[in-house]
Amino acid sequence: MTAAKRIKVVVAKPGLDGHDQGAKVVVRALMDAGFEVVYTGLRQTPEAIARISLDEDADVIALSSMAGAHLPFCRTLRPLLEREGLADKLWIIGGNLPTEDHAELLALGFRGIFPSSSRLEHIVNFIRENSP
Repeated sequence: MTAAKRIKVVVAKPGLDGHDQGAKVVVRALMDAGFEVVYTGLRQTPEAIARISLDEDADVIALSSMAGAHLPFCRTLRPLLEREGLADKLWIIGGNLPTEDHAELLALGFRGIFPSSSRLEHIVNFIRENSP
């Protein structure tokens, strides 16, 4: 009998965002929920996130953005993820995400949007219910 494959989540801090305490809390919650988690650390480029997500065979690509540059970053990241064949993976983003930006994030392919006030169990349940 083989064990079921665990959901693998890459958690990345995009761009010049230097605030990662919230990301580390989410990483710990995902690990506690039984997910395999790869945390990329701070100041990742779109190219690095796409490469790491491909190399790690991620089921979920999760961004944590507190610096306010999420829209231009996600606009750059989307074609890179698509080029690497990662369009069918679950893309989610959390952090300082004004409500007026949610529609564009959804249009860019981010199916889960979690403002900084989101509950950890909501994030965990969303991933369980929506990961490929």
